[in-house]
Amino acid sequence: MVHHMMNRNNPSAIPASTIKSHMSNPLRPYSSALGKVAVFIGVSLLTSCANQPVQQSPSPQRAEKPTTVFEAVEFTKLPGWQADDQAAAWPAFLRSCAALQKNPAWHDVCAAAAQVDGANTLSARAFFETHFSAYRIINASGEDRGLLTGYYEPILRGTRHATASFRYPVYGVPDDLIDVNLAEIYPELVGMRLRGRIEGRQLVPYAPRSTIDSASGVKGQEIVWLDDRMAAFFMEVQGSARIELIDGQKPGETIRLGYADQNGYPYRAIGRWLVEQGELPLEKVSMQSITEWARSHPERIDELLDFNPSVVFFREIAISDASLGPPGSLGVPLSPGRSIAVDRRSIPLGSPVYIASTNATSESGPRRLTLAQDTGGAIAITARQPVRADLFFGSGDTAAEPAGHLREPIRAWLLLPKDMAPPGEP
Repeated sequence: MVHHMMNRNNPSAIPASTIKSHMSNPLRPYSSALGKVAVFIGVSLLTSCANQPVQQSPSPQRAEKPTTVFEAVEFTKLPGWQADDQAAAWPAFLRSCAALQKNPAWHDVCAAAAQVDGANTLSARAFFETHFSAYRIINASGEDRGLLTGYYEPILRGTRHATASFRYPVYGVPDDLIDVNLAEIYPELVGMRLRGRIEGRQLVPYAPRSTIDSASGVKGQEIVWLDDRMAAFFMEVQGSARIELIDGQKPGETIRLGYADQNGYPYRAIGRWLVEQGELPLEKVSMQSITEWARSHPERIDELLDFNPSVVFFREIAISDASLGPPGSLGVPLSPGRSIAVDRRSIPLGSPVYIASTNATSESGPRRLTLAQDTGGAIAITARQPVRADLFFGSGDTAAEPAGHLREPIRAWLLLPKDMAPPGEP
């Protein structure tokens, strides 16, 4: 998705390419759980072997969950529904079914889909109208407006070994990084993770971006080396990339790297830093404008990038179909123009979501059926903004331009099988 680029307290403040990050949400303050986390940390340290990989994490954190309300509506209430080509979303829907069909709530509807000629727009549309219910996504006060941004998969050049030109490493997961899912011990801590390393018998934070290259655990974990530092950074923001290797045994070979983990720090938007420094006006912030600023101020790149302590670690992923994107959080390949990253607190992964622009001045604003197949650390609903999504545009430079500039006000409707209750309802 979205892994993709943020002002964490106000996701709408900075455009997609500056605020998107396809990584697990970092931990936020959650006072009622701190005692249990402290007990867990103590136990983990006491039971560790002396030579066990060391663990860390910043302060356990968690955001208060905004209230999402789902209002049942008829399909005739979805603006532009009759004009959309639902057949274009059918392949993405079938991929969602591949991941969801073992779920009893989805089994029958996915089985029925196998009998439909989804390549026919009228048949695909009739299928959704017959087997699904539509719900307008709003908050407790009735607000339904949100934000749509974009992300993509960069295609970059790289080498397997460092050279004078290719000197910016992309790391795999460090040997000494431990990632603990706290919900496995305390279910009420769902969504909270503990990341870090152990130093002696002490829990300490992992290295932030400013010192990550000197961290002992990352040495030897370099997967590839890139020749563009800003491209390496935005690769983390997008959460994946294809790398065209120009050295090694197979020159010209293309590999795919996808999100594997991160160092435990909350993502901080470098676009916000540029705005606060008076370097760029808010309305001009985009991936492209940030890159241009960095190239014009090479002496300040460290200052710019170190503002964001979060670092993403990658893994190699096989490319089974070059026309499809990398796997998203659902575990299925992303479909250009039809896959979105969402906040899974409000939208179940795999679900169809109809989005419609509310921008009266934009005649080409998106009105289409999409599939919630990815998540992102910056894709978060708020108390004032019940809808937040990131549209996957595909791979390469042709996708980078529209993805980097998309910032569209939207409304959204969640589609669920008729026998399935919306999230939060019994």
